[in-house]
Amino acid sequence: MITAVRSGMLRFFSPSLSHALSFSSSSLSIRSPPKPSLRNPLSRSISTHASFETQLFIPPGILPDEVDDSAVLPGSNIAVGPYAGDSRIKDVEFVKSSSRAKDCPRDDRPEFAVLGRSNVGKSSLINSLVRKREIALTSKKPGKTQLINHFLVNKSWYLVDLPGYGFAKASETAKTDWSSFTKGYFLNRNTLVAVLLLIDASVPPQKIDLDCANWLGRNNIPITFVFTKCDKMKVAKGKRPDENIRDFQELIKQNYKQHPPWIMTSSVTGLGRDELLLHMSQLRNYWDQ
Repeated sequence: MITAVRSGMLRFFSPSLSHALSFSSSSLSIRSPPKPSLRNPLSRSISTHASFETQLFIPPGILPDEVDDSAVLPGSNIAVGPYAGDSRIKDVEFVKSSSRAKDCPRDDRPEFAVLGRSNVGKSSLINSLVRKREIALTSKKPGKTQLINHFLVNKSWYLVDLPGYGFAKASETAKTDWSSFTKGYFLNRNTLVAVLLLIDASVPPQKIDLDCANWLGRNNIPITFVFTKCDKMKVAKGKRPDENIRDFQELIKQNYKQHPPWIMTSSVTGLGRDELLLHMSQLRNYWDQ
């Protein structure tokens, strides 16, 4: 049984505490100053190509009754609204690595943080998104990334590669350092648009992932679940990726009546790449107002 976060809020957009789009276990709302209203996700469920039902994430600027199947990104619960824009990545450059949150770049550019358990395929996903090999280090040794790495995309927004959590061979000191400086990043980064929390769909739900999602929720950190390795076939005595995703969602539903946005991806086949970037564009464009 995972710890419930009934009293927590999960923000999908958080430019600052003065104008944040908030998600709670009971309602969706926008804080002042006024912005286009965000209604509750559709009460009806939709069936995805993964053969299970889910509630939709309705972005700002669109009403639930205006959404039909054509507006929903394939392999996700995400509807596309008027803030979706040009999602192409034309240029990406490494800016810096930081061992402390206070050493991260200091400007007003919005950023997306990529977070996940070690060996979840984080570096592979980043490389796939930017379509540039080795922009993020891919290693056979889980937990290789142990710094906060900022990549500037299109000279306008950041993609942030965070250390993986839960790597078995790390020293206790390294684990403690991860906890302190990564949590410090989350709690003090006003330019953070959303955390892309990567979940390995090829294995059953992991407690460490659920614990991480709960911590983010308790601390009002915006989140999108990105399910990786969705190309994997069912292993002997195991479940298919869509079955593992369904099981994960059932556990999340114990904490949140309305499910955060989620999407299926594969760095091998490219599944979900363009759709994830389009989702990020509407979050970013709303934040940028």
